[in-house]
Amino acid sequence: MYMNDIVYILVVGLIAGWLAGKIMKGKGFGLAGDLVVGVLGAIVGSGIFGALGLGAYGILGSAVVALIGALVLIYMVRLLKKRR
Repeated sequence: MYMNDIVYILVVGLIAGWLAGKIMKGKGFGLAGDLVVGVLGAIVGSGIFGALGLGAYGILGSAVVALIGALVLIYMVRLLKKRR
């Protein structure tokens, strides 16, 4: 993995995490939290898109996949918190 790849992943993850926090009517999770949510969201989103046989290309496609995954991740975490 090259340094450019790491920077790409971090930038897309940060953008996706920040947007997901705003869309889900939250205050956000701070810089580190947004980054974690975005990167984990990218993993979740890739799984969802892969299961559906869909693909995304470029930085915009990656950001959309990560955003959708982050939204699903936040929704699931909130459901689990309500149950406790």
